[in-house]
Amino acid sequence: MQKTQVPPDQYIKVGSINTRYWTIGNAGDSIILLHGGQGSVEFWLYNIDTLAKFYRVYALDMVGSGRSDKPQASYSLTYQAQFIKNFMDTLSIKSATLIGNSMGGGAALQFALLFPQRLNKLVLVNSMGLGKEIALGIRLTTLPLLIRLLRPSRRLLAPMLRNNFYDPQIIPAEWVELRYPIFALPGRKPALMAMVKTNFHLLGVRSQVFRPILSQLATITAPTLVIWGKQDKIIPVAHAYIAAKTIPNAHLHIFDCCGHHPHLEYPEKFNNLVLEFLASSISIH
Repeated sequence: MQKTQVPPDQYIKVGSINTRYWTIGNAGDSIILLHGGQGSVEFWLYNIDTLAKFYRVYALDMVGSGRSDKPQASYSLTYQAQFIKNFMDTLSIKSATLIGNSMGGGAALQFALLFPQRLNKLVLVNSMGLGKEIALGIRLTTLPLLIRLLRPSRRLLAPMLRNNFYDPQIIPAEWVELRYPIFALPGRKPALMAMVKTNFHLLGVRSQVFRPILSQLATITAPTLVIWGKQDKIIPVAHAYIAAKTIPNAHLHIFDCCGHHPHLEYPEKFNNLVLEFLASSISIH
């Protein structure tokens, strides 16, 4: 990953929720980048500049994550999808392409089902919401005592991040340093506990989270690109094939030697793949 300039932080009130976001680009349709659970805009640091050469791109700290407010809430995928719509309404974004990674992908799926008229295209990146299976580490966070015992530290953060990557050596130290202050923000733990309680249990993703999505996947009409890291330790690649097989207008691309964040592990290839998809609905190779 090459060094890149960090976009300036901006803040906007989405209802009562103070929301941090980045925006770059002045031409073309809108793209909204959605990070995973307890992530932040920094997860899109190596993608936003390239995409903004052709589109107006927004990356936001989802409600309950990053530097955005962390209200007492359920943090269900429906709640998060409604927040995305409210964000769009606040900035007068009529419609957009959503690119969602992990839980951000689950929120994007829910958005596609609830607000199809506001969605141009959909890009799912190692997305949650397509099945029960999820990493043991995520399931263990459903134990409240474990979360309470966690103490923010650089020593703890680096191994946690590395587990998401196929090759941990590619993670730049500068990126870990950008993530640490957010990892240590006050109010993070209560939001994390609420998010975990609503969406997971010790056996995996709660059935009330993924079953309604699976039952409606075939109704998604937006052109969809499914991207997955073949060696993802968080959400199995089998979920990619479920999405690609069931969503009527879906294309699939699997990155080999890749974990949970293809957009960070192979940013140049990822960016080119997405741009090709956005420029045309022809099959992606």
